[in-house]
Amino acid sequence: MSQAARHRTIWLSDIHLGSRACRIDLLLDFLDRNRCDQLYLVGDIIDLRRMRRSFYWPKSHTVALERILAMARAGTRVVYVPGNHDEDFRAMTDLMLGPVEVHRELIHETADGRRLLVLHGDCFDGVIRSSALMALLGGAGYGLLLGLNRVGHAVNALLRRPYWSLAQAIKMRIGRAARYVERFQAACLNRAREAGVDGVVCGHIHRAALIERDGLVYCNDGDWVESCTALVESPAGELALLHWGQSAAIPAAAAVPVPLRDAA
Repeated sequence: MSQAARHRTIWLSDIHLGSRACRIDLLLDFLDRNRCDQLYLVGDIIDLRRMRRSFYWPKSHTVALERILAMARAGTRVVYVPGNHDEDFRAMTDLMLGPVEVHRELIHETADGRRLLVLHGDCFDGVIRSSALMALLGGAGYGLLLGLNRVGHAVNALLRRPYWSLAQAIKMRIGRAARYVERFQAACLNRAREAGVDGVVCGHIHRAALIERDGLVYCNDGDWVESCTALVESPAGELALLHWGQSAAIPAAAAVPVPLRDAA
């Protein structure tokens, strides 16, 4: 195996361990090939909500947790910011879960001095705050979409094609989904403005992005169900998104970082 890439900081969210939708093969490949001084787990790491409905926990999901804990024991600062699918861990806010810090939200300072508010983002989600019926219908539809997504992954792997997310392609062709993403971004940036920081890092909506708007940075590190992305910080403080499309079945070049861009 080639030498692991070294980063100052890595942010991962929405891994959804305990769900069949988790792209565990790509996650383990990423963990093998990347190292960092600080690792932020920005919510929905373990899908307790889905596991309560239908228990699923293969050995590979245990391996992922073991690798993260091994990073913490080896000196990486690991910070866990629980989300809405693993909100049970919010009861441990500002405590230690073994070698892992647990926080509801916190501020990260980059190497070049920028202060970024780190939170999961479900506090901005209008669907969660709406009626239980609408949330249930949304969850059922999304579950069907992820089922189709898994079929697409299997076909691509069989044909040795590059990773591609059917769920992402369908969602972003729906006008309401695009408008929701815009509102979510605006809410996050407003929170950063109120907090007096330079930007925000979040997850939750499974839509990776790295943009600058009105002098503030919006970073969404994506997910490991659809987009398979991570946000990374270089030793100099530069931020980039990594789109991870590697697996044992699909030999591919190293993931390409996406630099910060202005919002359209």
